[in-house]
Amino acid sequence: MRVPFVDLPAQHRALQQELNEAIARVMERSDFALGKDVAAFEEEFAAFCGVRYAVGTDSGLAALELSLRALGIGPGDEVIVPAHTFMASAAAVTFAGACPVLVDVDERTYNLDPARVEAAITSRTRAILPVHLYGLPADMDAVLALAKRHGLLVVEDACQAHGAFYKGKRAGSLSHAAAFSFYPTKNLGACGDGGIMVTDDAAVAEQVRAMRNCGQREKYIHELPPFNHRLDTLQAAILRVKLRYLDGWIEARRRNAALYTDLLAGGEIVTPMETPGATHVYHLYVIGTPNRDALQAYLREQGIGAAVHYPVPIHLQPFYAGNGSRPGQFPVTERVCDQVLSLPMFPELTAGQVEYVVTQVHRFFDWEHSGTA
Repeated sequence: MRVPFVDLPAQHRALQQELNEAIARVMERSDFALGKDVAAFEEEFAAFCGVRYAVGTDSGLAALELSLRALGIGPGDEVIVPAHTFMASAAAVTFAGACPVLVDVDERTYNLDPARVEAAITSRTRAILPVHLYGLPADMDAVLALAKRHGLLVVEDACQAHGAFYKGKRAGSLSHAAAFSFYPTKNLGACGDGGIMVTDDAAVAEQVRAMRNCGQREKYIHELPPFNHRLDTLQAAILRVKLRYLDGWIEARRRNAALYTDLLAGGEIVTPMETPGATHVYHLYVIGTPNRDALQAYLREQGIGAAVHYPVPIHLQPFYAGNGSRPGQFPVTERVCDQVLSLPMFPELTAGQVEYVVTQVHRFFDWEHSGTA
């Protein structure tokens, strides 16, 4: 059996007629830049998240950066970011002109460890940027309490958490502003790049809306930094079709995750956890094992796609070389980066495929113990 890491063609085959019709409508109107479907998708996604405003962008990174800029964060400011995350979380802070201050993560959730945040707060700290990594919401009660105590802003990186709940509220609705990515493999993915920022703050939404469109509040009057970060109308039309199926896809992911966790119980790998009050949407199903590299190689030999998210922590990335970071600075993050492995996870994954993956995981460890792997 072959089990791909993701299977986008399977998703698109099921929606092909609806997608073709949506694309054809855009082609007929030819409103390719900030067209009708962009405004409609923004309204629909805002309603989905339970917020007042959504502004489409060309990537999750752009949504994060513009959110920070619209909140007045820039040169001289510091923003607290988890050390274990995708590069864009820290890069958005850097591109806004501020300094990302890294904090170690919780070993079981892989999210920002609130207990370590307070020690990182200085007189220059302006915001905390929690990441809902792999689809599990961060400990937002603790983050928001810290922010309130120190007068800080909170911006959610929800790029992997479309549809996740925390204490009855959707990810993205828990802070001053939030960003989502529509990279094709995300729970809600475009057929190309895309992103969106969401907020309840009208002024923040208005500024992001202008900055993404060359800084224009009115045509040819460029008042704000003139970025070009528009969400394409074709992508918005595709996302409108897919959004209608997102809750069902999340339930399928959760069923697959529950089956993985049940079948892997009692072994020597660490399986994902779901914290009290949080609903994991399993953008990725991430296990932990010191034998990660050997297991990944073995699974590939058995026709199973497995990936690592993310092997090199932010503080050891070449882009941030020279800023004083060093190996051993964030021991939990570094240990996590050496041990995490993402197993196949997508809504169309079958129970038989999950069972095959788990059988091969068990077989690997059996052989490891017998010395024949």
